[in-house]
Amino acid sequence: MKVLVVGNGAREHALACALRHSPQKPDVYAFMTSVNPGIARIAKDYSLGGICQGPEVLKYAKNTGIDLVVIGPEAPLSCGVVDYLSDEGILCVGPRQAAAQIETNKTFQRSLMADHNIPGLPRYRVFQQAGEAEQYIRDCGFDVVVKPAGLTGGKGVKIMGEHFDREGAAKYASTVLNTGLGKINEVLVEERLEGEEFTLQAFVDGENLVGMPMVQDHKRAYEGDMGPNTGGMGSYNGCGFILPFLSEKDYEEAVDIMQKTVSAIKSETGEKYVGFLYGQFMATKEGLKVIEFNARLGDPEAMNVLTLLDYDFLDVCERMAGGMLTNKFGFKKQASVCKYLVPQGYPEDPATGVEVKVNEKKIQDLGGNVFYASVSEEGGRILTSSSRAIAVVGSANCITEAEVVVEESMKHVEGELFHRKDIGTRALIEKRIDHMKKLRG
Repeated sequence: MKVLVVGNGAREHALACALRHSPQKPDVYAFMTSVNPGIARIAKDYSLGGICQGPEVLKYAKNTGIDLVVIGPEAPLSCGVVDYLSDEGILCVGPRQAAAQIETNKTFQRSLMADHNIPGLPRYRVFQQAGEAEQYIRDCGFDVVVKPAGLTGGKGVKIMGEHFDREGAAKYASTVLNTGLGKINEVLVEERLEGEEFTLQAFVDGENLVGMPMVQDHKRAYEGDMGPNTGGMGSYNGCGFILPFLSEKDYEEAVDIMQKTVSAIKSETGEKYVGFLYGQFMATKEGLKVIEFNARLGDPEAMNVLTLLDYDFLDVCERMAGGMLTNKFGFKKQASVCKYLVPQGYPEDPATGVEVKVNEKKIQDLGGNVFYASVSEEGGRILTSSSRAIAVVGSANCITEAEVVVEESMKHVEGELFHRKDIGTRALIEKRIDHMKKLRG
């Protein structure tokens, strides 16, 4: 079996590792924009090129005799790379372009939920004219979230009360439309929700959906959930499928919403949704609300769930691509914590070209795992770029023990980097628990 991983981030490194550990012993290949040193060591062969260029990816897949392709990031999905591959008979884990709109077009996402009566839809309006958006925000009477309709790398959403006041929110909505941020000339204005966010990811084969453990991501750059938004500074999951501050009912409702969404996508587009589906939810006093859907695994959340998957990942991928998903695989009954090391100044003015030294053996001896993200390898030296550099993951019997594994592992990474030390700590978990008790009683 020859399997191709498309993408070159830490998520794709985790995908490649999970495939490599399959008892089927597949040959793992990679198609990347730049060389990820972790993936390069695993891959039997790799090629550099435009991961959004369907003909390029297809040519490499054909030349190497690839049997199955696993798409990591959202950009190739938005460009229809899966369509090129599938039309040539190559099995893919990832939705076709029309189905991927559930992430790539937030207007489509919200309209789909509204038209198909899917629970969890917050109040929202879509605008194409800057003046109308500004007037609505000034007059609506509630705090809002402003979202570009298209892809922005996880950094386009701005929240009133955190990033700016009401007037700032109105001006930002105009900026989105006037600058074409997200490449779709629409902006969504939604009610700001109060609660605790969580991520539920699932395997989907076009009809059947199997949920993974809940994960909580941390977008803010600095400790205490302060600072600008990032692609994600780290994440954790509890021992089992449920986070400590949520319930089995929350999990079941989230799975139900995602299952309804998969059915609605097929009804609306005519395309079966195949691949990973990521639901980001807010647990509120009134129940679950959907913040967004993504058409792939999260980064960093992928590292949590793939580290704990207690089954042949290649078999899971084959079942997704072949429409034969079952519930017979599971996850280790452990918690995990993932923390990102990032360059000084990230995300606003990150240092680049900084050398990083990683003692992977010592980290592994501690029970940790290293996944390389936005770094390059030149002459045996690992250098940072302008984005997240290295993810370190630890697993243990509970979140706080896993957090200790990660912090001990961090001592074996040298370089001018920083990370959020509070992710996964007892104080942070108790803060989440207290918050939900106050909301729900």
